[in-house]
Amino acid sequence: MTKQERATRTRDALIKSAAREFDRHGYALATLSAISSGAGVSPGALHFHFENKAAVADAVEGAACTALRRTARIVYGQRSNALQNLADTSHALARLLRDDIVVRAGFRLSCSDDARTELNLRQEWQSCVQQRLAEAADEGLLAPGLGRQQDLARTIVAATIGLEALWRDNGEWLSPKTVTGLWRTLLPMLAGPDSLAGLDPAGTGALATAHAPVG
Repeated sequence: MTKQERATRTRDALIKSAAREFDRHGYALATLSAISSGAGVSPGALHFHFENKAAVADAVEGAACTALRRTARIVYGQRSNALQNLADTSHALARLLRDDIVVRAGFRLSCSDDARTELNLRQEWQSCVQQRLAEAADEGLLAPGLGRQQDLARTIVAATIGLEALWRDNGEWLSPKTVTGLWRTLLPMLAGPDSLAGLDPAGTGALATAHAPVG
């Protein structure tokens, strides 16, 4: 293993350890000593990679952002219709929040009241929802007489982000069954009668591609 490979592995281990600490204790109570210990490295090795706790948190947020954006791009690249794509993307993001400690911790850090960076992944999700709804309107998929797209987007964001908040006390809230139930309720309200029959609230084959390792 080269020196650069060892450095990369150490940095990745520190990010994962930091994510565990931030997820368990929050930013304020997480300590650098616990982060370095959890990664199996010395405090000196941590400071070689990160100047302080804020820099570690920034790295966790950045890694989470990269993973979330990559997953959204993969699902979008499958190019199902816009409403199905929106449901598929929410399933994929729920899986990441459920199963990936770095994504979960980074998401919470970026959306916290004391966020230290300009990242706000909830706002990014809202932008994604708005874009898919605009595409659905262009594709003639939406039911007639729906309200403003901005109001629809806020409702969907509130419902989906609410699952992440509730998951902290009960893991069932981000389960595939719960996300499917959400879309089983939302899609009949959003989709026109001609498009509803072709939509799957449980997600489509695009999810298998999104869950596969990338790179």
